[in-house]
This record gives sequence, C-alpha cells and structure tokens, in this order.
Amino acid sequence: MKAAYIEETGPPDKIIYGDLPMPTPKANQVLVRVKVVSVNPIDTYIRGGMIAAELPKPFILGCDAAGVVEAVGAQVTRFKKGDRVWTTNQGLLGRQGTFAEFCAIDSDWVYATPDNVDDHTVAACALVGVTAHLGLVRNARLQSGESIFVHGGTGGVGSMVVQMAKAIGARVLTTGGSDEKCARAKALGADEVVNYKTQDEDAALKSFAPPGVNVYWETLREPNFEKIVAALAERGRIVLMAGRDAKPVFPVGPFYVKQCSMFGVVMFKAKPEEMRASADEMNRWMAEGKLKAQIAKVLPLSQAAEAHRLQEASTVHKTGELAGKIVLTVD
Repeated sequence: MKAAYIEETGPPDKIIYGDLPMPTPKANQVLVRVKVVSVNPIDTYIRGGMIAAELPKPFILGCDAAGVVEAVGAQVTRFKKGDRVWTTNQGLLGRQGTFAEFCAIDSDWVYATPDNVDDHTVAACALVGVTAHLGLVRNARLQSGESIFVHGGTGGVGSMVVQMAKAIGARVLTTGGSDEKCARAKALGADEVVNYKTQDEDAALKSFAPPGVNVYWETLREPNFEKIVAALAERGRIVLMAGRDAKPVFPVGPFYVKQCSMFGVVMFKAKPEEMRASADEMNRWMAEGKLKAQIAKVLPLSQAAEAHRLQEASTVHKTGELAGKIVLTVD
C-alpha cells in the first residue's frame, strides 16, 4: 500500500511517499480503507522531533482519517465491512498514523460517519473538534447563556470552539488578524469579532462582558495571565491547549479571590469513553450542519511533505497564512 512515512525525525523532506506492507487487524481492531486525512500541528512536532517519543520504524504520520471499513477483528462488534467511519488519536503513544491507504485501528478510537456528512468534513474536524469538545464540555462545562472568549476564531481548534459554543447556546467573542478572518469568524457564528491588529482587544472584552467572561479559551503559546484573569468573571474558567515551554507570570491573588479554575487539554490523554462522548455529539452537530470544517487547502497524499511545510510555516514560524485545515486525499 502507499503511505507517507519517516525513517527518522527531521525536516519535511524526511517524509517518504512509498510502499509499505498492508497492516493486518488484530482481534480488537478495524481495518480502514482511508479516503481523506488531515494535517495537525502535532504531526509536524512529532515528525520534526520536537516531541520526544518512541516511534516505530518506519513510522506512518498522521492522527486523523476518514474512510470505509475493509475488515474487522474477531472481537469487534460495533462495525462491519462497508461502514463509513472516522478516527483520531492515531500516530501517538507508539501507534502508527493514518497517512496510508489502509490503517489498522483499535475499535475504541473509531466512530461512525453520519450519512449526510462527507469524509473531508469528518477528517478535518476530528482532532481539533475532539480537543474543543473536551475543553468546553468535559472541563469548562460551558452552559447556555454564558460568555466565552477565544483567541483565533478561524484557526483549527478556534473555529471548533466558536461553533460548539454557539451550538451550546453561549455568547462568543473571538479575534481575527484580518478583516477577511473576522468576517469568516462572524460567519461561523461569533457574536463579536475583534481585529487584534487594528482594534483594542481589552476594550472589546470589557464591552462584551462587563462582569467578565465565564470562559477564556487561550490558543496562544505565551499566555498573558494577568490580562486573562482580569477578563474573567467570578468563577471563570481558563482553558489552555498550548505553551509547552511557556513560564509566564501568574496573578495568584486575583485568580483565587475570584474563585477561578484552569484546565489543560491534551486530547491524546483523554480516555476512550471521553473521546467517544465527544465524537457522538460532534456527529450530531455535523449532521445538523452546526459544525462545519474549515478547510484551507486540499492536496493528494503524495504531497504530504509539502503539506507539512505549509503547516509548519503557519504554526511554528507563525506566518499565520493558513485559515483552516489542510486535508489530503488518498486515491
């Protein structure tokens, strides 16, 4: 089968597009014929060696995939050949990734694709959607009528947070770095959008929620906690998903006096039942048209190296040129 894989970590040109043996599913696994995969920032960190991990050799890249069940192991009862499915949480913790024509995946990480939802959508929403849902529902417990601020409402996770918060019934303030991105965030459902390059973000926060926002979702790698805590309402919640090496100043007094709380979200550390709960609600929202993929570019799997170059430039080198996900088609 064709696959995009590495023999050693390094820059994008370490990615090989070539032939590997087709996997054989174990008793608890589903063999998926892959149709579409998506690229996530963590894929580039693992490929580049920025995250220390024991990788199988060769190592197939990728966390997300959408496709069709080709075969199931003897212990699998939830799926059968021909079922449309999607997955995430692959290519992590020693598991092989999804950038291949076929993947053998533990059934715990496989979810049915709704009949009226296409493969591009579920692949692009997978990891970023589960991350957003875990943070909003499992951790922050966002409620209808509450207010939330999220940096970057058109980014991979940010766009999911905006749409899910609106599906829950919250009021949403977000940011964009251009008028085009601000308009896109509005189209996703944001109640208010701030162009952080030309407008006063602090003033917008105060105007949007004078008592403070109930939830502050931080996507930036270097959070300013003095600003964040000042923007929170009583019993406000902070959600963090980035900043592995950040060591910012933290205003302990204002934080605990307001009785605030803070959560870190690492999707691949979630329990299978937690991720399935996220996937079930995502499926419902996708089927209802309340959760839509933000796809910036579509490439064939053979151009996986180029996809990694684009993703790395946007995320690591902060060019910000991607306003959405890169998806790769597997022919």
